[in-house]
Amino acid sequence: MEGQAKQAYFVNEAYNHEEKPHGAVDGGGGGVGGGVVDNLPRRRSGGNNKELQLDMSGKKGKELPATPIAPTIDFDDLLPLIGEFGRYQKILFLCMIPFSFFVAFVYFSQIFLTLIPEQHWCHVPELDTLDVEARLALSIPMVNGEYNNCYMYDVNYTEVLAQGKIMADPKWPRVKCRNGWSYNFTEIPYATVATEQNWVCDDAALPTYAQSIFFLGAIVGGLLFGWIADRFGRIPALICCNLMGLVAGVATAFVTNFWQFATMRFFVGFAFDNCFTMMYILVLEYVGPKYRTFVANMSIALFFTGAACLLPWIAYFVADWKLLTIITSAPLLLVVLTPLIVPESARWLVSQGQVDKAIAILRKLERRNGRHVPEQTYQNFGDSCRRMRDQEQAQNASYSVLDLFKSPRLRRTTLLLIVIWMAISLVFDGHVRNVGSLGLDIFFTFTVASFTELPADTLLTVTLDRFGRRWLACGSMVASGIFSLLATVVPVGVYSATLAIMGRFFVNISYNIGLQYAAEILPTVVRAQGVAFIHIMGYVASIIAPFVVYLANISPALPLIILGLLGIVGGLLALLLPETLHHDLPQTLTDGEEFGRGQSIWDFPCLAKQLDDEDDKCNTDVEEVRSHAFVRGTQTGASLKASTGGELRSSILRRSIQSRSSTKL
Repeated sequence: MEGQAKQAYFVNEAYNHEEKPHGAVDGGGGGVGGGVVDNLPRRRSGGNNKELQLDMSGKKGKELPATPIAPTIDFDDLLPLIGEFGRYQKILFLCMIPFSFFVAFVYFSQIFLTLIPEQHWCHVPELDTLDVEARLALSIPMVNGEYNNCYMYDVNYTEVLAQGKIMADPKWPRVKCRNGWSYNFTEIPYATVATEQNWVCDDAALPTYAQSIFFLGAIVGGLLFGWIADRFGRIPALICCNLMGLVAGVATAFVTNFWQFATMRFFVGFAFDNCFTMMYILVLEYVGPKYRTFVANMSIALFFTGAACLLPWIAYFVADWKLLTIITSAPLLLVVLTPLIVPESARWLVSQGQVDKAIAILRKLERRNGRHVPEQTYQNFGDSCRRMRDQEQAQNASYSVLDLFKSPRLRRTTLLLIVIWMAISLVFDGHVRNVGSLGLDIFFTFTVASFTELPADTLLTVTLDRFGRRWLACGSMVASGIFSLLATVVPVGVYSATLAIMGRFFVNISYNIGLQYAAEILPTVVRAQGVAFIHIMGYVASIIAPFVVYLANISPALPLIILGLLGIVGGLLALLLPETLHHDLPQTLTDGEEFGRGQSIWDFPCLAKQLDDEDDKCNTDVEEVRSHAFVRGTQTGASLKASTGGELRSSILRRSIQSRSSTKL
């Protein structure tokens, strides 16, 4: 899904909200021209003391003589001067619409390409002149009151017709279908690739294999286009991955066997996430902190959700699987127009040492928005970029994702994040693909289930920074599991579908929390690489999800039972993670090892204010820090270290860290 884009956004926001060294000068928040000494107390998570710790060391800075230091100006300090959400950014925001549709179509389209009507039976050519009921009564054995899908009676039907028989003898010998299958297209009004090639009975697992191959392609594509994005820029990577999806998607319409179809799905998988993530990152990079939360949330909640809700009805009214693949793939050709409207990533240019080109792009935005920025501001910005790039390059050479497994507490936290994220990914994709087993019209059910993304985003935006990550992650996962299990004990139909969709609603919330949680818990020095690794492990879980859904062929309740149990287990495991809300994020490996030490499993961020009642003054200061430093994603200015650090840290998801800051991102 849009998962990688979300992941990238949260990684960048984790950088944005790191505490600067006490006494450090920062141009953000206090105006571009001058720095402000950070003298506010901070909450720290770590150490053996279980009480809330307040660091007041920054106040000592008031007693030190001020020394002239060149102001540090980062992207988010400059954007308010250029225009945070001016005319040009609004155009970029609207340009996200086609890419949101692309990723929804790439992710969901196979569901409607491989639909198989529940009612399908062996085709008997000798009985073609009879109506359906007569053919079934004469040729198909009954099993548990229903006609068997895979067996027919092994008799001479020409002789049976000559004898005038209209009902089969249950004692007749049975044999597997010899001449293909006949399908009842009443509920699914078109032939699909699965029905044309008869992927039923012994071959019923073939669509499942194809879907897993798609996710395998997504892993390879993420690595490939991540490398292209790092080496050649975001725009070339965006164009290449969308063209890959275009070619493979259109070619899918001309496949003649399973392996051709699976190969095309593999290459379509290359475009999954990447076809939207690159654009998502680029747009958020040029939107100011004040509006970034809105843009990040609305692009997903409105555009992606709208595309997902529209897709089943495109399939329904087109009623041709080949034409559907072309309709959902051909629009990706629009990506060739991207360089005419969307600029290259300024942060990537800075990471490559091309500071002058980055400044030229920012000047272009300034002109389009009708603003004027002093030349000295650009000069200070360029100097800051060069200085921080040198510092980041020196630091990044020393760490890898393996460092997360070298100390006991950090290793435990990392393994928990991996297991929890794999559970969330599997449950999410399982619910997405299990809509066909809920006993209702799949087109309507899929639309309603997809629409839950919108209220889930809205609810999470309101509650995440009040109740924290840990208990919301636990509650939403457990709720998803409970509703999934309840769906198995009520009659199949409206009741079971409603409960299963509620399970989908809550796992939507868990999905979004999980993306942000990992980016906040992991230490700065390995954050990007760690989040990338966890994200790939989520893809591994998604490879398994189609096989879980396939278990519905054994019993319709089995997938929901597995998804329910995984949800409950994953939610309970989330309680073992440290809370990050209102706490300074870990920067070093030592910080990561100590992060959360002393926290109780029963700590609730919304009640944390009570811990500070002994010192009203300190309480006021802490609340000020809370209200300004952690406002769901991107309300504050990012440090240059935050905005450019991601470009230099991960060889897998460097593209993610640029600007996608953190809201459902």
